[in-house]
Amino acid sequence: MELVQIYQCLCDVTRLRLLNLLGQGPLCVCHFQTVLKEPQVKISKHLGYLKARGLVEAKREGNWMIYQLVSKASPELKANLACLQDCVREQAIFKADLARLRKADLSCSPIKADGQPVPRGRRCC
Repeated sequence: MELVQIYQCLCDVTRLRLLNLLGQGPLCVCHFQTVLKEPQVKISKHLGYLKARGLVEAKREGNWMIYQLVSKASPELKANLACLQDCVREQAIFKADLARLRKADLSCSPIKADGQPVPRGRRCC
C-alpha cells in the first residue's frame, strides 16, 4: 500500500471517525449509524472507499456487513493507524464517538467481541 493512498483515506473526518471506531474491533454498519448518527448510505460510501483502498475488510454475515481493519496491514498503515489512535484521544468528536460506542446496544451484532458468530436466533437487527 502506498503512503499517498493512506493519506487520501485519512483526509476526511467521517473516514477518520470510522477508523477510530474500528480500532475497537469489528462493527456492522448499523453500529456506525447509531454511533455517528449518520445515514446508512453515507457510512457505506465511506466504508466502501476505505475497503477499495485496502484499509478495511468486510465480510457478510446474513444481512449484515461486518467491517474491520485489515488483518495484514502494511507497516505504513500500522504506523498511521497507531498515530490516529494517539491523536484522537484529545479530540472531542472522537472521544464522544467512543463513549457512544461503549453505551450502544451491540446485541444485534452477528458477531461477538471475540469475533465468533452469534447464533442466528439471538440477533435483533
